[in-house]
Parts: sequence; C-alpha cells; structure tokens
Amino acid sequence: MTPAGILAGLFFLLALYCGTDPFKHSAIYNFPDFEAVKVDMPPWSEVPVEKDTEDLLQKADIKFLNQVQGPESMAFDPHGRGPYSGISDGRVVVWDGEGWVDFAYTSPNRSLEWEFQEELSLIAVIDMMASPQSKSQCMKRKYDQRKSNLCDPKPSPLSYLKNEHICGRPLGLRFDRKTGDLYIADAYMGLMKVGPEGGLATSLATEAQGVPLRFTNDLDIDDEGNVYFTDSSTKYQRRNFMQLVFSGEDSGRVLKYDPSTKETTVLVRNLQFPNGVSLSKDGSFFVFCEGAIGRLRKYWLKGEKAGTSEVMAVLPGFPDNVRTNEKNEFWVAIHCRRTFYTYLCASYPKIRKFILKLPIPAKIQFLLHIGGRPHAVVVKYSPEGKLLQILEDRQGKVVKAVSEVEEKDGKLWIGSVLMPFVAVYNLG
Repeated sequence: MTPAGILAGLFFLLALYCGTDPFKHSAIYNFPDFEAVKVDMPPWSEVPVEKDTEDLLQKADIKFLNQVQGPESMAFDPHGRGPYSGISDGRVVVWDGEGWVDFAYTSPNRSLEWEFQEELSLIAVIDMMASPQSKSQCMKRKYDQRKSNLCDPKPSPLSYLKNEHICGRPLGLRFDRKTGDLYIADAYMGLMKVGPEGGLATSLATEAQGVPLRFTNDLDIDDEGNVYFTDSSTKYQRRNFMQLVFSGEDSGRVLKYDPSTKETTVLVRNLQFPNGVSLSKDGSFFVFCEGAIGRLRKYWLKGEKAGTSEVMAVLPGFPDNVRTNEKNEFWVAIHCRRTFYTYLCASYPKIRKFILKLPIPAKIQFLLHIGGRPHAVVVKYSPEGKLLQILEDRQGKVVKAVSEVEEKDGKLWIGSVLMPFVAVYNLG
C-alpha cells in the first residue's frame, strides 16, 4: 500500500472513530438532541482591554478552606450577620462567628436525616417485640443504605452534580430587609423563601406562564417585595451546565414574581444563559448578566423607558452574578476572560459542534473554553456602564474561580460555585 493510501486509511479510521465515539469520550455523547447555536458576540474592538497587571486578587485571604463546598452566593441578613451561603450539598449555611451552622435547605429529601433517627427508634421497638433477627437486620440495612445518603459530604463541589436534583442546589440568595425572610434561587426547586428562623424553604414559583423553571439561578427583591430572577435555560439543568455553555441555546428568561398575586411573568425571553441580577439603589432599573454573550444589560422599571432593556456594558469575559454596593456601583464576577478560541466557536456553531463531537471529555473542552486554566476576574461598573475597577488572579494561584462578589465594610466577600472556600479581599 502506498503512503497516500495508508494516510487515507488512517484518516478514514479517525473520522469513523470521531463520528461514532465508541468509547463515549465526547462532551456531548449523552445528548443526542444537542444543537450548537450561534452566539452574536460583540465586536472584538468593544471588548475592554484593561488588565490588573498586579494580580491583586492574589492578595485575597482564603477563608474556611474545605469547610464549605461551592459557596455560590454571599448574603448578610438585615442585622449584618453572616455570611450566609448556599453550598453544593443543598444546604444554606451561616457563619455564626465560630463555625458554619445549618440554616435552611431547599429539598424535602434532606429531612431524611431526621427521619433516620426515628427509624433507629423503630428498629429498637421491633427488636424488643420480635425475636427474628431478619426483620431488624433488614431495617438496619435500609437505614445504612439511606444513611450513606446521596446528599452526604463529598470531596469536591463537582462531586454533587449528578444528585443535585435530589438534594437541591441553592444558588442566588437575597434577604428581604423588611421581613428578614431569605429568598433562594434553587437551580432545581425554583424560587423559594424561608423565614428568619430557617428550616425547610417554601416554594414560591416552579413555572412561568406554563413553562417549568429548569435552571433558576439568581434573584433580587425590590421595596414592594417583587422578586426579579433568572431561569438560565428551559432545556438544560445545572448539572449539565457545561453542555449549556457549549450549546449557546437561547431559551433563558428573566422573570418577575409578584407576591400579591403569586404570579410569575416573563420580562425578557430568548436569552443565552442569563445569570446574575441586581437592582439599582433607587429601584429604577435592574441589571442582569448575559452569560454566553458576556454583557451586562439594563432593564428599566421606571420612567419613560420602563419595560425596555438595553446593553449597559460589554464585559471582558463571561459573567456569573452581579451585586450592587452602597454607592450604586455594580460588582460583576467573571468566570474567565474571552479568548479567540471562544470567539471562533461562538461565531461558527457548526465548527463548535464538530469539535465537541471529537472524543475529548467535557472537562477538557471546558478548559479550552476558559483559556486552559481557571482564573478569577472581578470588575466594577458605574450605573452608566463605565468600567471603574478590575481585579484579577490571571494565573489562578489564589482565587481560581469566582461566582459572586459582595461588598461589605470595605471588603469583598467572594464566593465560587467551583471552589471549597470563601475569598476575602480588603479594598483598603
């Protein structure tokens, strides 16, 4: 056989291997209906070029290492206590000054922990009333099986992904400053609320205008108690967030929950991975993050523009949550900076799908999209969309990832859905 024939044969085998993916290594092998959608990226000339050349986030203090897994949101109650955070195993916990204490949970499955104790008592009664050991052993096996609960602590935040729909996954947190109630955006359970005493949260919304919430992500509350929140996708759940990133599909929504009517309405549709939400200090508008495009949008609630939205800023990367400080400035957590690779994949969905069908695991594909390694970026914007400050850890030496930034008393409390700690950066 000639060299050309050998080369052609190898190419055919490679094409056959990539097309069939017999060992199921590709990032989308388990998603037969996967479609890649074009993402209309802003012109490269509009992307901010400013950088933090000092890598100031490397000066952040790492707190509570391995005490909390995936603390997405940082919230402080009306009395200044906290932070409170939703973590990977489905609990909302609070720092009481000495340690992390359970405060609330979003899934009724977590109440099994208390039921286990009742089962043990029942086992003891059976042992007293009946001699056959088989009954007791059978129930004990049931107890042991349930006690190695799917929601038990695991080695890393990503270890919980496949069972999040059972245990719950609280993401965005906000306190109602008047009532002290904590509002929770749970990725699977929807919009929820728990009183100042904590416990099992109450469901407020699981659908909007007939379409179920599939990926409830973040929220904010106005002075009248209206809740503005995001549903990042009606197709993909959070446990498949990488496939959502890869697809760029546009079923995301921004919604409003009215406590007086208990109705949820859609404010903005056809969004590509909408994420963080934060109201302005005067309540005239809120901003929300467009995750796939990498933009901040402003939605007007009052004035002549009420009910309309506009681009507020093009971001240097792809955002998660956004939070307003006391000066009416907006801190945005950036997962990663833009790269030419992501720009190319966004603009050419057929090329993106072809690459995703290659036998390359999702984790490697994700690293390609974020530039090869996790790195944290935090940016602050004025209400007019002017970039005011940027903080980075470009090498990911200290703060590898960031999901939210909460400013309090001259410090930034930085949470990350991917990390087992909270970072605190002193602005002074």
